[in-house]
Amino acid sequence: MKRDDFDEGEGMQTKAVHAGKEVNRTHAVSSPIWLTTAFRADSSERFAGLAKEVRPQEFYTRYGNPTHREAETNIAALEGGEAALLTASGMGSVFVALMCALGQGDHVVAQRNLYSGTATLLSDVAPRFGVECTFVDQTRPEAFAEALRPDTKLIYTETPTNPLMQLTDLRAVADIARARGVKTVVDNTFATPFNQRPLELGIDAVVHSATKYLGGHHDITAGCIVASRKFIEEAWRFSLVAGATMSPFDAWLLLRGLRTLPLRVERQNANALALAQFLERHPKVERVHYPGLESHPQHELARRQMRGFTGMLGVELGGGYETAERFISSLRLATYAASLGGYETLVVHPAAMWGFQLSPEQRERMGVSESLVRISVGLEDERDLMKDFEQALAQS
Repeated sequence: MKRDDFDEGEGMQTKAVHAGKEVNRTHAVSSPIWLTTAFRADSSERFAGLAKEVRPQEFYTRYGNPTHREAETNIAALEGGEAALLTASGMGSVFVALMCALGQGDHVVAQRNLYSGTATLLSDVAPRFGVECTFVDQTRPEAFAEALRPDTKLIYTETPTNPLMQLTDLRAVADIARARGVKTVVDNTFATPFNQRPLELGIDAVVHSATKYLGGHHDITAGCIVASRKFIEEAWRFSLVAGATMSPFDAWLLLRGLRTLPLRVERQNANALALAQFLERHPKVERVHYPGLESHPQHELARRQMRGFTGMLGVELGGGYETAERFISSLRLATYAASLGGYETLVVHPAAMWGFQLSPEQRERMGVSESLVRISVGLEDERDLMKDFEQALAQS
């Protein structure tokens, strides 16, 4: 059975609409934007007191802002965490979550298939600060256990992965880490809290590129971390010097997106599953990577740890590089763009997009073929999407 027990009490859409409203002290139905850099204090004593507080709501926006706090409270409710912290980008959230928990001489175990920015952080940047990382096959939970060392402080995972939709067994990883006193951080961007709640599976902290599904409208760059209050306080202290502060306006746009997150993701799940099933049957398609399909090698794991299977999928066409390019250029509704998770269907050609970063041999090791197309399914009517993809396949 798919997980359907994520929420106790109020449903997720109710939480999305109402969580965090207690932060809004006005009578405005739509929360105001606190567009201010700093807040006035009544005295020097009060000013000094605010500077000493942990995450003061009204002192200086890098320290905290009511618009930030409302969005953070909402995200924490959706993920089932005690607290949340906004950052200026998804990479900001990854950087803060990792580096606030690590120091010189520490070791990290991370899965091999990661977002390229995260992989660069762990393989190139972290070693400059005396942090080592071992990369493992995330489809084998035992690989994480095998890679642990006495100096291991953190396990980092991402599930589903980009663009082949491989999964990591979060409960197994959490159990392995807890037995050794190791922290765990999961990138939940592709799944969203509607589909997957890592904290309920034993994970310590969740990060998101809120640019994607949480914002949902292709109009912000944002990140967030959700965890225990203790973890978030440490992350907040690190963020003060990292400078990864989100603007109040972007926090307000993020809050607007959060209000409809469950509705949007439920529709994107349904559209993606229908499109994946259609493509899997098509004679011009060699393979579809989507955890909601029974043909996916980790389908049973997806059913255990996910409520829905996301709006992301990869499709490999019969042919090569030119076939993929011809197919993408023939689409009328889908837009060729690098982001994902918004209201509009987007497609990319990974072999072309990553051509300047990865050699053909590196792409082959990752499983990224010349004919692979990544699809971020939007909110269009299902039948219109099917018609568009069908006519594009006919021309490819």
